[in-house]
Amino acid sequence: MANAVFLILAGTVGGIYFIRQYGPSLGWGINSFVVVFTIFVEWIGVRFGLFFGHYYYNPDFGVSLFGVPITIGFAWLMVIATTHVLAKGITLHLPAVVRWFAFPLVGAFAAVVMDLILDPVAYLVKGYWIWHGEGLYYGIPFSNFIGWFILAFFLHLLIYFLVSNKEVEIDLYWEKQLVILYALMILMFTILAITAGLWLAAFLTVSVAGGLIGLYISCKRRVWR
Repeated sequence: MANAVFLILAGTVGGIYFIRQYGPSLGWGINSFVVVFTIFVEWIGVRFGLFFGHYYYNPDFGVSLFGVPITIGFAWLMVIATTHVLAKGITLHLPAVVRWFAFPLVGAFAAVVMDLILDPVAYLVKGYWIWHGEGLYYGIPFSNFIGWFILAFFLHLLIYFLVSNKEVEIDLYWEKQLVILYALMILMFTILAITAGLWLAAFLTVSVAGGLIGLYISCKRRVWR
């Protein structure tokens, strides 16, 4: 239950960012849609094995709605909010004709990078959910990562078009907090992965995530000065 509370709090931080950055109406709208829609997609996954593969959630993983813990909706909100900030910074200087596609592409990639450490730890170490069948990457089916990419790409593309024409002052404080949250989530799960001997997941995720954060910092330097 403590882990569920932590993920809900992390999702809440992501939700606060959307509200602070884009205003109460649009912010709450984004938050509500991400939580409800991802729970719905996860329900389809649990019920029919679509999008991600065949799996089910541990009953101890917080309060559930149709077999999907509500915690998952907040976890997705955290993932989308943190990767939204990364994608926003990395594609900052691209022309609009390219950025509309590059933005969700980078955001979806950053989300999958996070799942490279979240899924092995949640499945093998914590037992938050159980996979049926096998995959080459710690027994996790490749379809899971494809599903993550498609879902994250769709959400980032939708949010991009919702906010791209909205003139807002960039909240640098909250942007930095979300990048820190992305790094801390990966760090926490990496420590758990190392203690469990999941060395490939730890090395792969830290290497790629570190590159993404470094690229973000490089692209944002001109704004921070």
